[in-house]
Amino acid sequence: MSPQHLELLKGTLDLMVLQTLQAMGPLHGYGVARRIEQISHDAILLNQGTIYASLVRLQQRGLIRSAWGTSDSNRRAKFYSITPRGSRRLASASQNWEQLAAILERFFAIQKEVLP
Repeated sequence: MSPQHLELLKGTLDLMVLQTLQAMGPLHGYGVARRIEQISHDAILLNQGTIYASLVRLQQRGLIRSAWGTSDSNRRAKFYSITPRGSRRLASASQNWEQLAAILERFFAIQKEVLP
């Protein structure tokens, strides 16, 4: 599937942002977006509006917090980090995704057996 046709399920981007911050520590929005693109092998390409909407939503829910700092390029940037509440939400959502993935895997395996 080409990157422009890859659709994310609602809430998936927020979980990827939480996982990125959990794994990498504090990052600015551009760094979060580039890391998600890197991990997806560019199957997911994010524009600034998309990533910042997710960051605002997560911050409003108390799942991440922000603080001003200086980026590697010596510019002022807002850095985001996951909160304890965000870590708990991520753990719960990860378990849910693992269960859902296992169900889908079984479902498609059965469907392949049935097809002529």
